[in-house]
Amino acid sequence: MKHRILVVDDDRATRHLLRKVLLAAGFRVAVASDGSAALKSLRTRRAHLILLDVWMPKMTGLEVLAQLKKRKSKARVIVVTSDDTPATLLKAVRDQAVEYIRKPIQPAALLQIVHRVLKTPASTSPIAILSAKPEWVELEVPCTREAAGRLHEFMTHLDTDLAPEVREAVGYAFRELLLNAVEWGGRLDPSRRVRISYLRARRMVLYRITDPGPGFKLEELSHAAIAHPADRPIDHMTIREEKGLRPGGFGLLMVRAKVDELIYNERRNEVVFVKYLD
Repeated sequence: MKHRILVVDDDRATRHLLRKVLLAAGFRVAVASDGSAALKSLRTRRAHLILLDVWMPKMTGLEVLAQLKKRKSKARVIVVTSDDTPATLLKAVRDQAVEYIRKPIQPAALLQIVHRVLKTPASTSPIAILSAKPEWVELEVPCTREAAGRLHEFMTHLDTDLAPEVREAVGYAFRELLLNAVEWGGRLDPSRRVRISYLRARRMVLYRITDPGPGFKLEELSHAAIAHPADRPIDHMTIREEKGLRPGGFGLLMVRAKVDELIYNERRNEVVFVKYLD
């Protein structure tokens, strides 16, 4: 059965473009010009995926998200907007949007995201946001690669004002440490959660990541490159494959080089990294 996608946007040209691209890709497509019309449409016809603009008359996309959450809708939502302010993004994550696409929309990028979202199993353990202040974000993420990847995409947008090299360094460090916590401490168990704090000050960015595991010593991580002698640099790759972990293993070494401070607690199940901005 073809997936049915509902496009919700008050801009007629955008609706036409999205509908045309999705129809050409083989999807069934319905459109709505505002949030109220979207909710009315969903009462009679189910959508597998919703492409949802944020700022619309009568009812905003964020209000639609809140209503869908109350209804326990199974439709996945991709937020499509030019508003990438932290407050908007965090509200979208809190109400379970699964992806974010910034306008103007590139058809190839749109289809790539749509296909990825529809192929990914729906999460039964959503990301929980405990604090949504742009300068202090605190949340818990289930220990799955899908949830970690989705969170990384959203968190990257919080630092769009940073210099490109700083943003790349912060994003890389966060991704590697988060995935290490999800895979090692959380054992890829969706019922376990990693706690994350993000603090943004005028002169620094700070992340604190706590996994639910018993802690570890870096030299005991058999799946990490740092635990293997220089003359046998790829032994960890075999171990990672046996454990079902993602390819790689040099991530923790690279993190040290990309941030200014990297501090572990005594149990080594909690890590803080800092990147100074001047």
